[in-house]
Amino acid sequence: MEFLVSLLIGILVAASVYCILRRSIIKFVIGIAFLSQAVNLLVFTTGGISQAAPPIIQADQTTIIGEHADPLPQALVLTAIVIGFGLLVFTLALAQRATQAAGTDDLEAFRNTEQ
Repeated sequence: MEFLVSLLIGILVAASVYCILRRSIIKFVIGIAFLSQAVNLLVFTTGGISQAAPPIIQADQTTIIGEHADPLPQALVLTAIVIGFGLLVFTLALAQRATQAAGTDDLEAFRNTEQ
């Protein structure tokens, strides 16, 4: 299972690099979204993919007994999703404004808009 997730992460990173290097600003934004999801999967995978029990301490215990899932990568991914969404919305707003100013979504045309 971890091999398949690692393969998916590699595919997402490759697709994001390809999209970021294109000349269209829309493809750039899509590449940023792919890269964000690839990093989220990478952080989640580093915590280990297991079907262990949730880390809940029972009322009569003081520590967790047995195998349990690590909640830290899940919390980090949840935070990264929110930050990635904010970055994506900011990038979309910036791309929309830049497209209005230049009249095109070609990144090479943006060089001619300096005054």
